[in-house]
Amino acid sequence: MLLLTGAPYAAVVHGLARAVAVFSLTVALSAQPARCALRRHPSLSNSSANCWSRLHPFNMFNNYNKFYHRKALTSPYPGSHVERSQVPEDKVSWLIEWKDYNPVEYTAVSVLAGPNWADPQINDKGFSPKFNERDGEVERKSLNGLYVVENGRPQNPVGRTGLTGRGLLGRWGPNHAADPVVTRWKRDRSGNKIAHPVTGKNILQFVAIKRRDCGEWAIPGGMVDPGEKVSATLKREFGEEALNSLQKSPEEKVELEKQLHKLFSQEHFVVYRGYVDDPRNTDNAWMETEAVNYHDETGETMDNLPLEAGDDAGTVKWVDISEKLKLYANHSYFIKLVTEERGAHWSEDPGPGCCE
Repeated sequence: MLLLTGAPYAAVVHGLARAVAVFSLTVALSAQPARCALRRHPSLSNSSANCWSRLHPFNMFNNYNKFYHRKALTSPYPGSHVERSQVPEDKVSWLIEWKDYNPVEYTAVSVLAGPNWADPQINDKGFSPKFNERDGEVERKSLNGLYVVENGRPQNPVGRTGLTGRGLLGRWGPNHAADPVVTRWKRDRSGNKIAHPVTGKNILQFVAIKRRDCGEWAIPGGMVDPGEKVSATLKREFGEEALNSLQKSPEEKVELEKQLHKLFSQEHFVVYRGYVDDPRNTDNAWMETEAVNYHDETGETMDNLPLEAGDDAGTVKWVDISEKLKLYANHSYFIKLVTEERGAHWSEDPGPGCCE
């Protein structure tokens, strides 16, 4: 376990932070050519899915999101009037010394109330979290490797956010989620795939929800419960948010489970695993996710699963995929990766690319 605390260890912490950040950036940059090579030979076998997931660590900088750590700097903080301390782009990295950095401390009342999905305050008696480890049923390991713990608090691996505490997030450190990207081909009334008139590539659609909390469109995902497998979270969250499974009768739930099993047991691939540029992130708590694409090639499976918004979703519908999509957090990036793997339409002006 990596646990560095106290002023005497400040130099060690700084050195480790530098090592972790440099390693992360090296991985992000070195992954790009490999990802392009994989794209030339798209295969959705289990082995290639595992390879794909390894090639998508959190990219602090990439061609799609020039500055990856962006939404985690926005104010006011979601669900509040709290303004973050402003963090210039050149001072986000912990590698940059900033003696005058004075972030705002904020943890939402709903988190401080002590619900079962939230940790106690860091200094509460009897609370000794095992950071960078599996802590009982709670997964405190990051998908991006080791993170620094300074003065008892985990440090956001991407950099400063202008806010300390946990905000709306329950866990100190990584808060794990799962995002099922359910797709199908857009078809005409005769059942033929519809191609984009400019690019000639077939148009892909995905199931999108409109979040109740912020009104933004998003992938219908959610938090991984303690001890729960990610595969179970993916199916559960899709059922709750896109099919309103929580409000179904016992008989309807049985039939729904059969259809969900059929969809989620199909060939699939891991789109992304790692840090999420989420507006709820703070210096001490951040979102990570595993996004997985489940593709209904014929459309027959989803024909038997009528969409109905439920749980945290206000609206649910099929949405045509293109670069014009404006989605919650960095969900647009996940969707873009799916179109690349499926060879579907994304942009009318793709620009120069390594795989052209």
